[in-house]
Amino acid sequence: MDDLKQKYLGQIANAADESALEDIRVTAVGKKGEVALKMRELGKMTPEERQVAGPALNALKDEINSALAAKKAALGDAALDERLRSEWLDVSLPGRGRRVGTIHPISQVTEEVTAIFGEMGFASAEGPRIDTDWYNFDALNIPGHHPARAEMDTFYMHRATGDDRAPNVLRTHTSPVQIRTMEAEGAPLRIICPGGVYRADYDQTHTPMFHQIEGLAIDKDISMANLKWVLEEFFAAFFEVDNIKTRFRASHFPFTEPSAEVDIQCSWENGTVKVGEGDDWLEVLGSGMVHPKVLQAGGIDPNEWQGFAFGMGIDRIAMLKYGIPDLRAFFDSDLRWLRHYGFASLDVPTLHGGLSR
Repeated sequence: MDDLKQKYLGQIANAADESALEDIRVTAVGKKGEVALKMRELGKMTPEERQVAGPALNALKDEINSALAAKKAALGDAALDERLRSEWLDVSLPGRGRRVGTIHPISQVTEEVTAIFGEMGFASAEGPRIDTDWYNFDALNIPGHHPARAEMDTFYMHRATGDDRAPNVLRTHTSPVQIRTMEAEGAPLRIICPGGVYRADYDQTHTPMFHQIEGLAIDKDISMANLKWVLEEFFAAFFEVDNIKTRFRASHFPFTEPSAEVDIQCSWENGTVKVGEGDDWLEVLGSGMVHPKVLQAGGIDPNEWQGFAFGMGIDRIAMLKYGIPDLRAFFDSDLRWLRHYGFASLDVPTLHGGLSR
C-alpha cells in the first residue's frame, strides 16, 4: 500500500492538466482501479487480516481522493490566473445589454441530434426538397398503389399540358437523400439526413411542412443489434437519461425488412410525460433493416452489403424534450413564443459542453 500511495501521489503531483488527472483517478480509485481490486481481495483474507487491511485501504483511497481534489483545484486556479493575465477588457466601451437573436427549437434540436450522431461517426447528408417521383417512391420500394402516393397525402408539382412524365413531388420524407448518397458514395456508409418534408395534413400534432431526420448505416455485418445500440445511445444522450429502456414492435414499412416501431420508457403524471422512468411506453420512430430492393436502387449489391435505417420527426422529439404542446406554434412566427422556447444564439450544442443550456 505504501508503494501504491507513493506511486499515485507522485503522478497526481506531476499531472499537467485535468485530462491527465482524470486518467489517474480512473486507474487508481475507479471501479476497476488498483485500489478497487485490492478491496476485492479482502474477501479472501481472514477476519484478523481484514481488520488491518480494510482501514488501511480506506485511508489510502481517501488520501488519493483528497490529493486529486487539491490538484484539480490548483489546476483550475492556474488556468484562471492565465486567463486573467491574457485577457483584458476596455471598460470605456458602452454596455451591450441587447440579446443577440434566438435560436428556434427546431434548429436547436437539429444541431443536438447532429452532434450526437456525429460522435457515433455519422456524417450529415442533404438533398433537394423537390424530388422526382422515382427517388421519393419507386427507389424506396413504395408501389404505385400505396396510399402515400395519393394526392390526398402528397403534394405533386404542376405539369405542363401534354407532359406524360411522372410529376415531381415535394418530398414526403428525407429517404430520397439516402438513395442519392448511396449512388454517389456506395458502401460502406453511415449518414444521417435531416431536413424539411411535406405532407397534406394539419392539426395539433401534424403540419403540412415538418422536419425529419433519418439514419442509414451499411456494412457487411450490420444487424438489428447494432440498430438497437445506436438508438439507445442516442436516446440516453438526447434526453440526458442513463439506461433508458426501449421496446421494439414488429411493423411494416416498404423500405425495410424486417421493420420495427420503437417505443421508449416513460411515465404520465398530470398530463406531463417524463422519459426514462415509469411503466408506460411512447412511440418515437420507425426503423428496420434496409430492404434489398432499396439497396439495389442505390447501386449497392444486397448479396454483399446490408444495413439498418431509422427515421424520426425532429418537431415531435423537440415537443417531447422541451414540453411544447402544439406543433402548429413552430410555424406561427410569434416572437413571444420564440423568446420563451428559443435558445441563446451563441451556445453551440456539443456532447462535451452540454446539448441544451
